[in-house]
Amino acid sequence: MEIIVFLSLLLLVCSVPTNQTADIRAVLRELTASLAEQKVAFSASLLDQGDEGTGPFNTQVTLVFKRVVTNIGNAYNPGTGMFTAPVRGVYHFEWKVSGLGNTETGAVLFRNGEHIYIAFEHPTSGYVSAFNGASLLLEAGDQVSVRQWAGSRIHDNQNHHTTFSGHLIFTM
Repeated sequence: MEIIVFLSLLLLVCSVPTNQTADIRAVLRELTASLAEQKVAFSASLLDQGDEGTGPFNTQVTLVFKRVVTNIGNAYNPGTGMFTAPVRGVYHFEWKVSGLGNTETGAVLFRNGEHIYIAFEHPTSGYVSAFNGASLLLEAGDQVSVRQWAGSRIHDNQNHHTTFSGHLIFTM
């Protein structure tokens, strides 16, 4: 909808006398800024480098995905592991956790401290991964994170098996 308004105003600017274009140009600048802030996407893996396991812990712990490969809009904070919605809209998130051996591996997607969905596996041996995704209506300022399931162990290495990604689908 905003793109249609933007293009309509652009056509209008081209057809009005020069003395009336200042207000239209101001509206165009505002719409351009609004469209730019609505570009939101991130993708990160747990480790930047190395090969290590995380956990197990007695409680759920927020995972901090350190290797950020995309962070358009800077809504993901690699220092805290938190995604903060910059605008009201529907966002899609995916997370994958990997594990080794006879230990549970799992992680939960949280919105503002509320448990949404879990990705969980309990292998009997070898390598295992668990994956899940969710589309959420978020208000500006809502926070989304992934927490390691209590008692589980998560593994990552230079191949970046454990990941967290998200993007804005559309604004509301």
